[in-house]
Amino acid sequence: MTRQLWAPWRLEYIKRADEQEGCFFCLAAERPDEEGLVVHRGERAFVLLNKYPYSSGHLMVAPFRHVGEFGELEADEAVEIHRLAAQGLGALAAVSEPQGYNLGWNLGRIAGAGVVDHVHEHVVPRWAGDTNFMPVLAEVKVLPEHLAETRERLAAAWPR
Repeated sequence: MTRQLWAPWRLEYIKRADEQEGCFFCLAAERPDEEGLVVHRGERAFVLLNKYPYSSGHLMVAPFRHVGEFGELEADEAVEIHRLAAQGLGALAAVSEPQGYNLGWNLGRIAGAGVVDHVHEHVVPRWAGDTNFMPVLAEVKVLPEHLAETRERLAAAWPR
């Protein structure tokens, strides 16, 4: 049986992403953690919740520096991004006990990037049956917890 993560609601977000004033990641980094949905701040990168998640706890890890090309990341930024993604797996495991994860980079609009000018890595927790008929038939996603509450629980569980 083929299983796929399908999020048809993201198309509208991707179509309108360039209409937003300013960079979403830079704005989130400037705001208080609660307002920007920032879960953890490192030295060169930070972790935040995706406002348009594939599943509850969908994290994104981005450099503080505004970088549009993967190859332009400095070595220490790339290492910290991956280290924070690994720590995100630990926090998600402690809080939500996912059965698996998708980790990845969407580089370019054609690859599904909603934000094309600030590179970021996705950390998506997965459970058996985590996609259902709601997004397929009604283009509605059902998240069992408010993003602010998820952010608070993950920040509290972040490895120190």
